[in-house]
Amino acid sequence: MAAARVLRTWSRNAVRLSYVRYFQICNNRHVLKPKCVCSVGYPLLKYSQPHRSLRTAAVLQGQVVQFKLSDIGEGIREVTIKEWYVKEGDTVSQFDSICEVQSDKASVTITSRYDGVIKRLYYNLDDIAYVGKPLIDIETEALKDSEEDVVETPAVFHDEHTHQEIKGQKTLATPAVRRLAMENNIKLSEVVGSGKDGRILKEDILNFLEKQTGAILPPSPKSEITPPPPQPKDRTFPTPISKPPVFTGKDRTEPVTGFQKAMVKTMSAALKIPHFGYCDEIDLTELVKLREELKPVALARGIKLSFMPFFLKAASLGLLQYPILNASVDENCQNITYKASHNIGIAMDTELGLIVPNVKNVQVRSVFEIAMELNRLQKLGSSGQLSTTDLTGGTFTLSNIGSIGGTYAKPVILPPEVAIGALGAIKALPRFDQKGDVYKAQVMNVSWSADHRVIDGATMSRFSNLWKSYLENPAFMLLDLK
Repeated sequence: MAAARVLRTWSRNAVRLSYVRYFQICNNRHVLKPKCVCSVGYPLLKYSQPHRSLRTAAVLQGQVVQFKLSDIGEGIREVTIKEWYVKEGDTVSQFDSICEVQSDKASVTITSRYDGVIKRLYYNLDDIAYVGKPLIDIETEALKDSEEDVVETPAVFHDEHTHQEIKGQKTLATPAVRRLAMENNIKLSEVVGSGKDGRILKEDILNFLEKQTGAILPPSPKSEITPPPPQPKDRTFPTPISKPPVFTGKDRTEPVTGFQKAMVKTMSAALKIPHFGYCDEIDLTELVKLREELKPVALARGIKLSFMPFFLKAASLGLLQYPILNASVDENCQNITYKASHNIGIAMDTELGLIVPNVKNVQVRSVFEIAMELNRLQKLGSSGQLSTTDLTGGTFTLSNIGSIGGTYAKPVILPPEVAIGALGAIKALPRFDQKGDVYKAQVMNVSWSADHRVIDGATMSRFSNLWKSYLENPAFMLLDLK
């Protein structure tokens, strides 16, 4: 009997120690908790299937990371937030557009590096964001590094590691297309692009939406013109009582940002340059005829042909004869660098302000190739998508102010360049031919500015005369084309 009591007591204590050890391990691992406690003081476990292992799968835990604004080059340290493509709570994938920022040199679209959920936006529209500082907080989906098997014997555990592979596929689409997709809750990853290199176009979004809903986006309603009701002939009108107008408008102050900030910096430096001005009149009658003949040919190739490609090519031919005009000087004007490439800038008026992209290597391009590049720059400029490469590296500049209006101008040199030309509007004016007869001429005025520290008036005049001869007699350009 004594031996039996000792055996029962030892067995009970052993079981209690075993359960205590089991729950210590479980509490450390967060696997199971006791369901009830019996009268003898140790836990009882409830198993739905006592002889099968219980698995606790690793659950998705959101990890919030700070998405910082990275360096976008050119020594830019701050940018302006122009547009947000996401809001707090949105789900994004890798390479989805987050926002559009604008520096003093270019406009850049920032894309996501992660798959996740937007938790916080650090800036509002038109706020200044700094390189290296947080832009957004994003919650990414990451797996815990454990997946544990719990069996009926509490001393046995198996650790398994599960990894989540983040896969991103770059989606090509303009900001307008991305906004259209976001407004209709369409994921760009589900849309097949029909543009170049798989670029998603507006038509792809509309076709996708039509397939999903069977509906076509309605056209914008047109307001109907309702005729005013007829008024009786003998109707008398009361005499209006004049009251002083009440104006409630208020002045507002805005910071100088983006391209305006770049203009302040450039024009302040230009004030240090002594400008020399020179003006002349160009008879473009023959060039107008030539362009009318070539327009259908260029249009058949998908290119809009303006006068600007001829102006640029004639300027490049003139720069070959007068390379001092295609040069730059250092800040103290102690050294002159003669540029090998003719990167001719074109002053362009956009909604964002004045920008000056340039056509690279005009000296080796044909008139048609120059027209192609101009079409590309004008398209990107109108949408604010010009890159830093397009806006930097200019060696000579032409401003087509005449496309807006005006005859003469006083263009300001863009440092470190040494010359610039402003082109007036083309006007039909009476002129005399060599026989003294009056004819209808297509006349354009040009205004040149040169850095008088390194360029004298005679050089500027000779260059202008050569450029003028190419435009007044377009066939002359054939003699010098290479």
